[in-house]
Amino acid sequence: MTQPPATPEVAGTVADAPKGNWVDRLAPGWSRPWLRLSRADRPIGTWLLLLPCLWGVFLAAASSPGSLGGITLWIVTGCTLGAFLMRGAGCTWNDITDRDFDGRVARTRSRPIPSGQVTVRGAILWMVAQSLIAFLILLTFKPAAIALGVASLAVVAIYPFAKRFTWWPQVFLGLAFNWGALLAWAAQTGSLSLAPVLLYLAGIAWTVFYDTIYAHQDREDDALIGIKSTALLFGDRTRAWLRGFLLAAAVLMTSAVVAALTPAASLTALLLALAGVWGFAAHLFWQLARLDPDDADLCLRLFRSNRDAGLLVALFFAGAAIV
Repeated sequence: MTQPPATPEVAGTVADAPKGNWVDRLAPGWSRPWLRLSRADRPIGTWLLLLPCLWGVFLAAASSPGSLGGITLWIVTGCTLGAFLMRGAGCTWNDITDRDFDGRVARTRSRPIPSGQVTVRGAILWMVAQSLIAFLILLTFKPAAIALGVASLAVVAIYPFAKRFTWWPQVFLGLAFNWGALLAWAAQTGSLSLAPVLLYLAGIAWTVFYDTIYAHQDREDDALIGIKSTALLFGDRTRAWLRGFLLAAAVLMTSAVVAALTPAASLTALLLALAGVWGFAAHLFWQLARLDPDDADLCLRLFRSNRDAGLLVALFFAGAAIV
């Protein structure tokens, strides 16, 4: 007997979402496919998009003693809302472009589009709605930040296709996910300088580190369907490559702090900011020590732990801005 198409409630949760997440437990049934399309059931992506924004705004505030005030609080709020919305819009765009691939990978075939819970047309309208709200928030920032926000759309648009033409799609993800370091710095100061550029490059190295770990979950499926990734490129030399990107992230972030905080900031602010960088590096070394590329569950847990690594930087940069 032919079974009727699965409703969102029958279809259940997305396979790679955390168990017991708030969308599955609390969101109204009608909203769940849309929230899942935006990855609201997996907040790690929003954190990884937001954290470079926090680095940028707090390090910018620390570089100009006495500048921490109401405008910074709005920048933090605006970036938080914008990160949630643009991560949702970006994930929606990614699922639109990857719908055929997602249907052929065990971990992703339960996502809203390949599982039939959301149509492509509906997904496009949802993406546009999220983007427009984020744009309205962007318009409250300084002109340089607005220009950077608009420019970021080019990188966001290209990223889903990167895995088709390069073994380095994680670099394109890094270009998109760390743009907030530039945007938030410009929102705080009205312009850019060497420090935010170094911070941006540090974030890109960090993204290659954590997303290579993430990509090891899908190595076999990716190889079968022809998707490229650094996990496949690095292979048995993954640890050596990740060690290199870890060191690159730490050196670039240290350079960003020195460029931002000398000579204007106090020695206390400089040491606080550097402590955050060193704590961040220690966390990445801890991840690398535990990594087993053949253990998909462990790879996912280590990937998610990067929220804590990035928060160390944000909290210490905030401390440097306050002292």
